[in-house]
Amino acid sequence: MFQAEIYIQRRKILCEKIGSGLILFWGNDESPMNYADNTYHFRQHSSFLYYFGIDFPSIAAIIDADNQRVIIFGDDYTIDDIVWMGPQPTIAQRALLSGITETLPTVKLYTILKEAQASRKEIHFLPPYRHENKIKLLRFLNIRPDQINLNASSELVKAVISQREIKSAEEIAEIEKAVDMSVDMHITAMQIARPGMTEAQIAAKVHEVALAQNCNIAFPIIATINGQTLHNHSHLNTLKEGDLFLLDAGAETQRHYAGDLSSTFPVSKRFTEIQKDIYRASLRAHAAAVATIAPGARFKDVHLAACRSIATSMKEMGLMKGDVDEAVAEGAHALFFPCGTGHMMGLDVHDMEDLGEVWVGYDGEAKSTQFGLKSLRLAKELRPGHVFTIEPGIYFIPELIDLWKSEGKLDGFFNWTEIEKFRNFGGIRNEENFLVTETGVHLLGKSKPKTIEEVENIRNM
Repeated sequence: MFQAEIYIQRRKILCEKIGSGLILFWGNDESPMNYADNTYHFRQHSSFLYYFGIDFPSIAAIIDADNQRVIIFGDDYTIDDIVWMGPQPTIAQRALLSGITETLPTVKLYTILKEAQASRKEIHFLPPYRHENKIKLLRFLNIRPDQINLNASSELVKAVISQREIKSAEEIAEIEKAVDMSVDMHITAMQIARPGMTEAQIAAKVHEVALAQNCNIAFPIIATINGQTLHNHSHLNTLKEGDLFLLDAGAETQRHYAGDLSSTFPVSKRFTEIQKDIYRASLRAHAAAVATIAPGARFKDVHLAACRSIATSMKEMGLMKGDVDEAVAEGAHALFFPCGTGHMMGLDVHDMEDLGEVWVGYDGEAKSTQFGLKSLRLAKELRPGHVFTIEPGIYFIPELIDLWKSEGKLDGFFNWTEIEKFRNFGGIRNEENFLVTETGVHLLGKSKPKTIEEVENIRNM
C-alpha cells in the first residue's frame, strides 16, 4: 500500500466529483479452480485498490459523498481459518492503513443499502466484470444481471477514469519498477532461447523472473514462433533454426502496477536478411509513433503515423502500391497491421478496460468500424500523466491474406504475388511503455534491447 493520506485524498476528490449519494465499491472474491478451497491466484479489483489499497478478498466499501463517511465491510477470519492460514490482520487493522476508522460486518451492508434505496438516495457503482459481484448486486440491490450495465453509474465511471488516467509520481515509480522487471524478463528470453527448446520452457523462465522478486505477471505470457497470431497463448511448439520468436510479457509489482513489453528475435544467432528488412520496417513504425507523441496530440494520430510508416515500407518492398495516404485512409495497411498501436496502462495492463473503451480511450466518442482501426483502444487527446504502450507490428496472417485476396478487397493497393512470398513469415512486434510529460514524452523504465545490433549481441553471448 501507499501512505494512507494518498487514499484519503483520492476518496476526497472522488466525493467532490460525484457530489452526493452513496458510492459502492465491491472488492473481488477468491475464485475456485476446481473446488472451494483450491483457488486461483487472488487479484483485487483495480479501482478498489486505487481508492482503498486493501489487497484482501471478500470486502466492500461505501463512500457517503454527502458527508465523506467511509465504511469498509468484511468479516474477520475465524480460528478455523487461522489454523490453516496463520495469524491475519483484522478488517479494522487493514482499513486503518487506508485511513479508514469505521468497519462493519458484511451483513450490515445489506441494511445500509436498503435504507438508502428506501430514502431514494442515489447509489453509484461501477459495472462489474466478475460474476460473483453481479450476484451481489442482485442480492443487495435487487438488480437483475441483464440490467446491471443500465443501472451502473456513468457519472462514477467518468469520475474514476478522470482520476486513474493521470498517474501520480508514486504510480509512475511503481510502473517503472514493473517495466524494469519486464525488461529483465525479455533479456532472459533472448539469452536462453535455443533451437530445440520449447516455447513453454522459455515462458517458464520468463515467469520466474517476476516470481523471484515476489511479484507476478501482469497478463498471460505470449511466447511463440507464430507471431502472426496477435494473442497466442499456446506454448506447444519447439523452436528451430530460422524461426522468429515473439515474446509479449510484463511484470506486475506487489502494488499491482503493470509493465507490458514485446520483443521479437531470431532463434538463430542472427536475423536473416529478409527478417532484417521487416524488422527495420517495424522499428521505423515504432519511431514514427513515438515522434508524434506530445501533450495535446491525439493518440489516433500517433496510431496513424505508425500506419503510414508501415504502408510506406510495404510499398518500398513491393508488397503495396498506390498512394500511401489513400491506402491508410481506406484501411489497406491493416492487412499487415490489423490492430492498434497502443493502450493505456497502470493498475491494469489494459488500464480500466472494465470501464469501457468508449470512455477510457475515446472520451465518449464513437469508435471506428473499419477493420484494424476498430481495434484501436486509445484515440483521445493525450495529457501529461497518461501512460500507454507503443507497439506497432507487422504481421503476415495467411488466413487474412487468403480472404482479402479472394474478395478482391482493396485490390488496387496490393501486389499479391509479392505478398505470397511472405505468407509463412510470421509476425514482428516491439513494444515499449511511455509517459506524457508537460513538455513531451518519457520512456518508462530502463532501455530494452531493440535494435538489430543489440538483439544479435545478446543472441551471440
